[in-house]
Amino acid sequence: MNKATPDFTSYHAHIYFENQTKKVAESLRRRINQEFDVKIGKWHYKPIGPHPNNMYQVTFDASIFSDFILWLSTNRNNLNILIHPQSANNLKDHTDSAIWLGESLKLKLDSFTKQA
Repeated sequence: MNKATPDFTSYHAHIYFENQTKKVAESLRRRINQEFDVKIGKWHYKPIGPHPNNMYQVTFDASIFSDFILWLSTNRNNLNILIHPQSANNLKDHTDSAIWLGESLKLKLDSFTKQA
């Protein structure tokens, strides 16, 4: 069965951490920066937007999706990671189109306005 594949050009990976796992998140961040051509965002030490925990964001191109996700899945050291495309529909990106590595955390979806 053939299904149309969405044409996403870039993605976000949100790396979640707690105070006790910050050093693990720091190590992962360094390794990501060494291994991949990505843009790593700033540290967030409190919930922001729909994200319920401390986190930093990694923006990456669709061309490295397979390699990056496979690498993250084996190197995440029990950190929870949300991966989603970047499109015009933030709500759908963070729900229907999202992939979780680790535990699926409850997002604060009311931070998005309803999109058609």
